[in-house]
Amino acid sequence: ILCQKARDTEGIPPRAECVSPRSSVLGIMITAMLKPAYDAFYRSFLQLVERNLVPDFLLRRGIRFLLRTKCLFHFKNTEDRLKHEMEFVEDLRLRPVAEQTKAANEQHYEVPTEFYLECLGKHLKYSCCLYSKPWMTLDEAEREMLQCYGRRMKIMNRQNILELGCGWGSLSLWMAQMYPLSKITSVSNSTTQKEFIDARAKELGLTNLTIITADMVTFEAPEAGNYDRIVSIEMFEHMKNYDKLFERCTRWLKSGGLMFIHIFVHKDTPYHFEEESEDDWMSKYFFTGGTMPSDRLFCFFAKGLHLKQQWRVNGNHYYKTCEHWLQNLDRSYRKGKAKAILEKTYGKEQSVKWYVYWRLFFLSCAEMFNYDNGEGKGNEWYISHYLFEKP
Repeated sequence: ILCQKARDTEGIPPRAECVSPRSSVLGIMITAMLKPAYDAFYRSFLQLVERNLVPDFLLRRGIRFLLRTKCLFHFKNTEDRLKHEMEFVEDLRLRPVAEQTKAANEQHYEVPTEFYLECLGKHLKYSCCLYSKPWMTLDEAEREMLQCYGRRMKIMNRQNILELGCGWGSLSLWMAQMYPLSKITSVSNSTTQKEFIDARAKELGLTNLTIITADMVTFEAPEAGNYDRIVSIEMFEHMKNYDKLFERCTRWLKSGGLMFIHIFVHKDTPYHFEEESEDDWMSKYFFTGGTMPSDRLFCFFAKGLHLKQQWRVNGNHYYKTCEHWLQNLDRSYRKGKAKAILEKTYGKEQSVKWYVYWRLFFLSCAEMFNYDNGEGKGNEWYISHYLFEKP
């Protein structure tokens, strides 16, 4: 009840937050009285966390508590659940293609590349990897997922491929190497990423890869109507108006072309990442303007495309990915490498706090994707792959 906002509309919560069974007037009054005490406790606790004084087992328990009380919807019946989803869909249609892109860029993509070189695997894949065997290393799991993409989106030589949101080029560089007769155009909103990928492509002698720096709100593909494939890996979670985005992608594809999307999802309930209270930590520091899609959300927007096939990747794969990132960060920090990068980026006085924040980000993602909803771990939040075809 501490996490409940005292604002329900016909019993339907406006975002992913705890709806207490005690939704009576008395329950709301108790919530209003206890919330200031909870916020004060949270602020004091966070100060201890920022000084790196709280052990991981307590952090993980706290994360699981917030997942249970803030990020899981509880509806009176299935009609209310569907009504919430339909209202969410209509709300997205009234928004711009993306919101607060500058904040998202600053939070992740303008952090020095050296930091990610310390945390990620050798392919620099900043998204879920695939652990087809439990003993796989991060490098092996990165490669396994890249190969999975190639099979599922049916890449071949001599194709014109557009990637939306390319990160540090894990998929772009892999496609350019594996399919040297294909033309790869990749879009990033980060100049840091473009500079890194261009340099890596030059080292590898690749001439079939072009990186464009652009804001997806206004981006227009340079060869609209001529792409055999469009691919996007964990970029659509930063978007809002999927109506407009899917309309553009449909226009950019040629007839018979395929669009492959990899996103993380909640199994049935979409929500926005919004900073509304003291403990909306993820929304404030790492995913401002973000969206948690539901598993079937895109079906309401793919008007000109046919959903040819869908796959799911259990959340446990992302749990393992985040745990590997966390291990790499801790190892690098002990050696002094990550510490020096954080001091240079955030200042010496703030470096410990941001080391803890990045640890907390990896821990939070790991716990979310490993959440046990009573049906086994990794089945509440997970990865969905979609293959759309333009008739």
